[in-house]
Amino acid sequence: MSETRLPAGALVAQKDAPVGGQAVLEGVMMRGVSTWAVAVRKPLPDQLGEDGLDPEEAALGEIEVASFPLVSWTKRHRAFRWPIVRGVVALAESLKIGFNALGISANAQLPEDEEPISSGMWVGTVVAALALAIGLFFVVPVGLTSLFKEQLGSAFVFWLVEGVLRTAIFLGYLWLLSRLRDLRRVFEYHGAEHKVISTFEAGEPLTPENAQRYSRLHPRCGTSFLLIVMIVAIFVFAPLGLPAWYWLIASRILGVPLIAGLSFEVIKWAGRNRRKPWVRSVMWPGMQLQKLTTREPDLSQLAVAIASLEAVLAVEDPRAASAEDKVGMEVVA
Repeated sequence: MSETRLPAGALVAQKDAPVGGQAVLEGVMMRGVSTWAVAVRKPLPDQLGEDGLDPEEAALGEIEVASFPLVSWTKRHRAFRWPIVRGVVALAESLKIGFNALGISANAQLPEDEEPISSGMWVGTVVAALALAIGLFFVVPVGLTSLFKEQLGSAFVFWLVEGVLRTAIFLGYLWLLSRLRDLRRVFEYHGAEHKVISTFEAGEPLTPENAQRYSRLHPRCGTSFLLIVMIVAIFVFAPLGLPAWYWLIASRILGVPLIAGLSFEVIKWAGRNRRKPWVRSVMWPGMQLQKLTTREPDLSQLAVAIASLEAVLAVEDPRAASAEDKVGMEVVA
């Protein structure tokens, strides 16, 4: 068994495995190398109102599991496996799978005679979410800092103020999300996902009781990844100096793929080197930030996350995958 303990006593696996995941509504999506699966606990009929299950209420029905084959986009062209490029491709692929899984989970919470949510609506949701993220975390900070461009006096100060402002907006956004009661159960399933992946990485049997012993924090979490994005962005934009305002805004939008690709390489490397004390120190802020986006799950939620991962393991053994197959798998957990 390869594991260590956080100061609070929770176990953390020290080996990395090519398995990722995402919390969805009353469930968890797990992804391996050639398969992804989503497990959702369905509500009982008497729990459903006109709009489906109340987001603050726990579904009490059976676990429904669906699995799907996966051929990674990185295999479509050699250039898609280049450093930095592979990160952009893997993130786009993960985004597509994640929204598909979210759609499955949302439809599972609706009454059987209810019209399922259309794919067109989910496409619109993806576009709106990406526009909001780019606008809030990249356009707004540079726009606000530009209001005081003349007073700041130098490109270095402008770059520093913009970076601090971007990070502050990001942290404030996460804090506000953590206060939403409607997301409490999603955050609990997020914790369940992390615990089950850590149990698998440690080589222990996948039982709710074993998983409960592990930390709800994970080195490859998407929350940690986003913090890295905020920090990497500071250094990427620094050499650009102070061009006209329209070039500033254009650079922040066009620079997003580069920043995402570089951040992918950082978290990929950190996940593989998590045993080193200085790497754990660097990863510590991102781990602490996960306390906003995860909650302690109960045994029934851990059972759902296990069902999702077992559906993947029934088809493949992620640890037996080749290095080429593992490209893109270190994005998030």
